[in-house]
Formats: sequence, structure tokens, C-alpha cells
Amino acid sequence: MKKKKWPVILGGAVAALMLIVIFVVIYIIWFLPNIPLKEIKAEVTASRVERGKYLANHVMVCMDCHSTRDWAKFSGPMVPGTDGKGGEIFDQKMGFPGNFRSPNITPFHLKDWTDAEIYRAITSGVSKDGHPLFPIMPYPAYATLDTGDILSVMAYIRTIPPVDFTPPRSDPAFPMNIVLHLFPGKADPVVRPAGTDTVKYGEYLVRASGCIECHTPAKHGQIDKKFAFSGGREFAMADGMLTSSNITPDAETGIGNWSQAVFIARFKSYDPIAHPFGDLKKGEQQSIMPWTMYAGMDSTDLVAIFKYLQSLPPVKHRVVKNRTLM
Repeated sequence: MKKKKWPVILGGAVAALMLIVIFVVIYIIWFLPNIPLKEIKAEVTASRVERGKYLANHVMVCMDCHSTRDWAKFSGPMVPGTDGKGGEIFDQKMGFPGNFRSPNITPFHLKDWTDAEIYRAITSGVSKDGHPLFPIMPYPAYATLDTGDILSVMAYIRTIPPVDFTPPRSDPAFPMNIVLHLFPGKADPVVRPAGTDTVKYGEYLVRASGCIECHTPAKHGQIDKKFAFSGGREFAMADGMLTSSNITPDAETGIGNWSQAVFIARFKSYDPIAHPFGDLKKGEQQSIMPWTMYAGMDSTDLVAIFKYLQSLPPVKHRVVKNRTLM
């Protein structure tokens, strides 16, 4: 008799465990993320809009993902008139756990959004209707930026021309469609460091620019921070695979031998006004990095970024590739 009871007990335990799992999943899907709205106002002033324009186009490069890029040209510059319209695809072919599309961030789409809802989306990764956003937009990093900088970006995007376009909604694959609900968190802003504290200010700019996202190996769309900035992340493009470079100060495999002048010149050489690019010819090297946008970054900011990158521990990580981001 006792032997016959064990299967019953075991079956009951399995059933109970399954019920617990089901309830946990239901709770995650229906009640998370639970990020309350923060009472906040982005005053649309000339100074805020100017600062926001600089950040959105040359530092945080929001317009990189939220516009249409012309991949017939080097570095995929923005197609004129598509600023903020959204629709860029980040799918499983590129190593992401699902098919993700950037939303429209022009006033056409955001006209009914409150400032509190926009702030929460940028810093916590929660949309207006409460669904979680995949951190291809690095909201965990934006959560730690100066509130004034986030408000400036918000003021700027309130002023860009509205574009009548609604991209398809993102479609995370299983189990990411469940796990994604656990990603958003509350904003934890800092005060922007003084420009005189060069390394600290450079760290802030690197975080705002999302350098770590592309220059770190990733699996299923998630970076491996043990190899931060050491390169090797792959991006599948129409003409082949693009691989990011090691930007740690390792002299052999990174940028340890680069001078400050060389670093700045590399960015400025892609200024689309000073150096306009035509269409790529067959076999010419492409880059996913938005060089033409980063080229507009102030040289003082580029110096701070260089100083910070040079302060990092060197990581010996030789990236085997034919094409590069940097």
C-alpha cells in the first residue's frame, strides 16, 4: 500500500508545482511591470530644445533607431524627412529574441502621451499602455542620466515635425515575451558630472551614448558585461556580418595605441557636410555605427569619452572579422 502512495504523492507535488508556476507567470504577465508614473514636466524652452537636439542626434542618437537609415550609403545616414518616424527592425536574424520595431516618437504618435508617460518609457522601459519595452533602447542606462538631459530630449521630440506612420508592434519570442516583464525598473537619475571632471564626465557620455551595447559580445540580445567594451558583437546585414571592435585600451587588440587626436579625427572624418558620402560600391565596407551622427559631437565631449575609455582595464580580445564598426 505504501509503495502505491508514492506515485500519488509525487503526482500531487508536480501538479501543485505546475499551479504555482502558472500563477507566477500570470502574475508576471498581468501585473508587471509595475512602475508608477513620476510627476514631471518638460518645459519646451529654446535652451532645452537645443540641448535635446544635440543629445538626440549626436550623443544618445535616438534618431538613429527611430528614423529610416539609408543603407545604400556608408554608415546608413538618416533619410531626410523620416526623423523619429520609427519602424527600424531588430529581429532574430540580428540575434534578438523576437522581432522588435522602433516606435514613432514624433508628435503624431506622442500627441496623447503625457510628459510622465514619455519619461517612464525612456527611463524605465514601460510604454503608455503599460507593456514593457525591449532594451534595444538602453533604458537601464537612460535611467541613470541627469533628469535635465532626459527632459531636454523630451522637449526636443515634442518639436520635431509629426510623421503619419504607425510601425507594427514588436513581437518578442517565447520565453522573452514573459521574461521581458521583469526588465523595467525605476529611474535612478544622477547629476551630470562637471565637464572639468573629464573621466567622470566621459563615463556619463559613454553611458548616454550606449557604447557598451554594441561594443560588447551578446547572446540573445543581452550583452555579456564580463567582456564590456571588448568588441565582438555581430550584426547581420544584407551584405554580410558586421562585427564590433575592441575599444578597451589593450595595445594589441584594442585602442591602447590610439592618441587623443587620432580618436577625435576618426569621428570628425565622417562629418556628412565636410565629407559627403555617395552610395557604396559593391564590395565596399559598411558600418552599422551611426558615424555621421556621432561626427556632430562636440570635440570636448569626444575628449572626455576618449579619456574614460583609456581609463578602463585593457581586455585582450582579438576580434576576427572582415568588416568593422570602428
